[in-house]
Amino acid sequence: MNDPETLSVYAARAAEYDTLVQSDGPSADMQRFIDNVTPGGRVLDIGCGPGAAAGYMAAAGLRADAWDPVPEMLAMAAARPGVTARAAGYDDLTAAATYDGIWANFSMLHTPLSKWPAHVAAIKSALKPGGLFHLGTKLGTGETRDSIGRLYSYMDRDALRALLTDAGFALEFERTGEEAGLSGEVAPFIILLARA
Repeated sequence: MNDPETLSVYAARAAEYDTLVQSDGPSADMQRFIDNVTPGGRVLDIGCGPGAAAGYMAAAGLRADAWDPVPEMLAMAAARPGVTARAAGYDDLTAAATYDGIWANFSMLHTPLSKWPAHVAAIKSALKPGGLFHLGTKLGTGETRDSIGRLYSYMDRDALRALLTDAGFALEFERTGEEAGLSGEVAPFIILLARA
């Protein structure tokens, strides 16, 4: 995620976004990830935003790394107990067989669509054999900007499933839905959980 306009939106609205994603505990998707990753394992929340998910992972006994390119977001993530925060993004993922789980929740969609195959391949490489990959993204096709200027890249369900299976992942769980995000626009989304 290195689109300057997208980064500036998140920098300016970091506190608002933090409020938007706050909850009393892990979501069902987060709990599913925690329950299915190696207990005590090392996990990466890539595009972590204010770090709520990484905080829940750490509280569950996982060794949580949190990456985000927005300093205002990263400061909030770094303040969460047990979270190791780093200014980084998808292009920085060069690790090999390092993580027991990678959480990519509504962050890869801010990277150019042309880079998605390389990003998924890097995630596969960074996971230990049998590692868990959570992908949350909006559904659609092509690239556009939302009403507040953020870059969005979209794939449809079949293309996403093919992207993961072609990279060597075995799909374990899928759900779809609709919700409003920071811009207030309601959009369809998909959650995929896959095993390396």
